[in-house]
Amino acid sequence: MSVRITRINKTLIYLAGRIIKLTANTLKLVCYAFHFFFPRKRFTLPKKSGPIFRWRVKTSIPCILWQTNFTDRVTLPLYLNYLWNRILAFNYEYRFVDDETADAFIKKHFPGDVYDLYAMLQIGAAKADFWRLLVLYKRGGVYLDMDANLVWPLGSILRPYDQELYITISGDRISNYFIASKPNNDNLKKMISTVKQNIEENSISSVYELTGPGVFDQVLEGIDANFISYRYVCSQGNFSNEYFQYIDSKQGKWTHAQHKMSIVKNSGQPESN
Repeated sequence: MSVRITRINKTLIYLAGRIIKLTANTLKLVCYAFHFFFPRKRFTLPKKSGPIFRWRVKTSIPCILWQTNFTDRVTLPLYLNYLWNRILAFNYEYRFVDDETADAFIKKHFPGDVYDLYAMLQIGAAKADFWRLLVLYKRGGVYLDMDANLVWPLGSILRPYDQELYITISGDRISNYFIASKPNNDNLKKMISTVKQNIEENSISSVYELTGPGVFDQVLEGIDANFISYRYVCSQGNFSNEYFQYIDSKQGKWTHAQHKMSIVKNSGQPESN
């Protein structure tokens, strides 16, 4: 099943996305100059903030926008990205979760084998992949990657009766940089089980396949779920890029980290920093 968008709306959203992309990429150039003169300047994301404007419509998917990162201190491009998403998700609460808070959440709500398996993950992106499934299964809401930007008001994309929404990218592959779901979603439950099995077997050397979009492709193939092209919801990497996102990270981007260390910590192996 696909989200129904009229041809006129598709055109409007597509044009809006192109304008946003052009504007964001221009701002990104300005940000290079800003951080050249102020290399240590960082901006703090709020742990929690209420909606800018409350849109009193009952929805199956809670109006909560979730994001996670290894730190709440971010560069100017990521902060501009955050501000943009707050505008287009004006009726959503905002929740930011860092590594320590994510760990505490899973330990509290998913003790036992889930937390133990989560703790075996060594690469930050893999942990973030697992956490987003768990927090949406428990709380529900919308998850957005730190470098993902909405292209249309979120309240106009998600219908009150929608119970989930996934985005597709090139070749009809499913991505996990945007996920919308009600709590206790059976499809998320299946993905959580698949991630658990992947960690237990520890035979996959790619974050993408072990905890990331590959899990979505595997679980949702042939299922009557709610899909929509990313072009009509959100894009990725317009305001920011790898340099600005991982400038303070010891591990760097997961695509590099997975070649330097195993994704899953072996028994008796000390955890990598």
